[in-house]
Amino acid sequence: MAVKIRLRRMGAKKAPFYRVVVADSRAPRDGRSIDEIGYYNPLTQPATVKIDAEKAQKWLAEGAQPSDTVRNLFRREGILKSDKE
Repeated sequence: MAVKIRLRRMGAKKAPFYRVVVADSRAPRDGRSIDEIGYYNPLTQPATVKIDAEKAQKWLAEGAQPSDTVRNLFRREGILKSDKE
């Protein structure tokens, strides 16, 4: 089973916020998830990001692949090291 760390869209129409979830790669975007590790709200100034770093590290160690957006959030939060460093 391929496991992904990705965003699940929540909130109202035109007012989205996202939960950072661990899910089977074959599951639909807003379908069942294995674990919830944080949230991301792009509408606040600046954008609100809250991620449980311990859980994120655990899932990355188990081989979960972050989506591109989640990878950028992890780098911004210091959970993943950027390629430039």
